[in-house]
Amino acid sequence: MGIAVVWSYTVPDANKFQVPGMARIFLWHFPCPMLAVFLLIYAAWCALRISSRVTIKPTFSVQPETDHDQKMLWDLRSVAAMEIGYIFCLLTMATGILFSEVQWGDWWSWDPRQTSFLIVLLIYAAYFALRFAYTDAGKKAAYSGAYALATILPTLFLVFVFPRIPYIKNLSLHPSDSIMKGLITGQYGQCVCYILALFTVLAVYLFKLRMRVGTLETNLEKHDGNLENSGGSPAVTGVVRSVHLP
Repeated sequence: MGIAVVWSYTVPDANKFQVPGMARIFLWHFPCPMLAVFLLIYAAWCALRISSRVTIKPTFSVQPETDHDQKMLWDLRSVAAMEIGYIFCLLTMATGILFSEVQWGDWWSWDPRQTSFLIVLLIYAAYFALRFAYTDAGKKAAYSGAYALATILPTLFLVFVFPRIPYIKNLSLHPSDSIMKGLITGQYGQCVCYILALFTVLAVYLFKLRMRVGTLETNLEKHDGNLENSGGSPAVTGVVRSVHLP
């Protein structure tokens, strides 16, 4: 991460922007929506596995004992991906707002891409509100999973299709074709790829950490908060062998 920060300050200025030096925001802005969309798609795919009857062996140290346990593991995967993906959504919006202020002279310019991504944020904020509305784990997994599946297509439309409609594209100030036209080259392109790889490793680490926490929470609920006594049966009554006490 330290190398990425230093490198982002040493890349040449992008002269085609209003403030060439501050165009470096793009280096940190671009990887965030890429990872956010990937994680949201993965969350929807995990939600599909919750309602699917196809048996897929999860890659966890704690293997599910029943079909219900298996579905709960897929629900845990889904919510973990959704939480981390939403963090990258917030980072996308924060860096985009900063870019708007620097390059376009206003914190919020009502650019079509800004507005469409704000709608995406609101859609997925409703996902967490839906999960908090239920206390039963089964209902929480079923309803939030169905919502994640129902919203993935509108999300993909708002992120990839809507900003590229010709009329909308002409209204937007966002440089949406920089990547497709191969304009991000040289040190800019190398630095973007490095930060994207770095954020990917970070996302995988956070996902695994969230899964470990979720697995511990599940085990704690199963044993009514007594993880210390859940490893085996108590000792037999009576004296097993004599012990000399001074």
